[in-house]
Amino acid sequence: MATQGQCDLLQLTEHCGCGAKLPAADLHEILSGLPASRDPRLLVGPATFDDAAVYRLRDDCLLVQTVDFFPPVASDPEAFGRIAAANALSDIYAMGGRPVTALALMCLPSKQVPLDAARAIVHGATEKLAEAGALLVGGHTLEDPQLKFGLSVTGLVEPGHILSNAGARPGDMLVLTKPLGTGLTVTAAKAGLAPASLVEEANRWMSALNRAAAEAAVQSGAHAATDITGFGLLGHSWQMAKASGVRMRFHAGQVPLLESALEFASMGLVPAGAYANRLFLDGRVRICEKVPLALQDVLFDPQTSGGLLICLPAESVEKFRQAASGQRECRCAVVGQVEEGDAEPRLLVEM
Repeated sequence: MATQGQCDLLQLTEHCGCGAKLPAADLHEILSGLPASRDPRLLVGPATFDDAAVYRLRDDCLLVQTVDFFPPVASDPEAFGRIAAANALSDIYAMGGRPVTALALMCLPSKQVPLDAARAIVHGATEKLAEAGALLVGGHTLEDPQLKFGLSVTGLVEPGHILSNAGARPGDMLVLTKPLGTGLTVTAAKAGLAPASLVEEANRWMSALNRAAAEAAVQSGAHAATDITGFGLLGHSWQMAKASGVRMRFHAGQVPLLESALEFASMGLVPAGAYANRLFLDGRVRICEKVPLALQDVLFDPQTSGGLLICLPAESVEKFRQAASGQRECRCAVVGQVEEGDAEPRLLVEM
């Protein structure tokens, strides 16, 4: 909820958070046919739809770079800033990296959003950057009809520790580290139908860093990882399966969910991005008829600052659990496995 004297940022936007992403189908259309980089220093580029690029500056120094910004996903400005920062930092963590510096990006409708609210957004972001051990070193602002905020982040990753979309191997277990349902909860909050306690819980998960999960993944010998954001669990999983040339089987009943996510889906409080994600994956995913429609909607739900989906050797799952134990911001839910298969449908969903 917005604090006294502040505007309610959720009411200033039509599409919230990562739900404002361009649909995956449109993004693929824009990027298709672009010439591939032949520079050997670019170790991970746009071809695999990874979370961030990896560039070899020296043999012992690999840069990780990303950018992410979006409209408000919370009513309170500081909460919005914290979530936007955690979301951008997540791309670095998803690659197995460590964030170092960040540049802020803000589009501000100054007649609708007072400057003290804008200052609070940046303050929330700097708090989260400090928690990550990264520095805000500058940024850029524009006058714009729609409030948007985010970060361009540069990080470092150790040689041999890159977690890309293309590394999943048959036999790997699929581990998800945050519950799903933030898109549904934010949609309900925007409509005034979500209790404050549920909104606070969603905001807590969205503002939680994926640092502990990433560190545990690297320590446990993970083969691949991606963070779950605007394309939903199934959309980002499909990108990983395609890049890796594998098939993924999900057990929907094992996927962790935010409280009331299924209820909100049953009420029809489904963000537009979920329908776009479902449309893009038509023919690319096969869902067992036993999976309820409301649960399907959660699997397509666009997440903001969601958890990591990690591909781990089966024998490393317990090691991951131990490495992540005691971390409130990291769950360890085994939600499926990687299988042989390099044809559509690449995703299979059963109960």
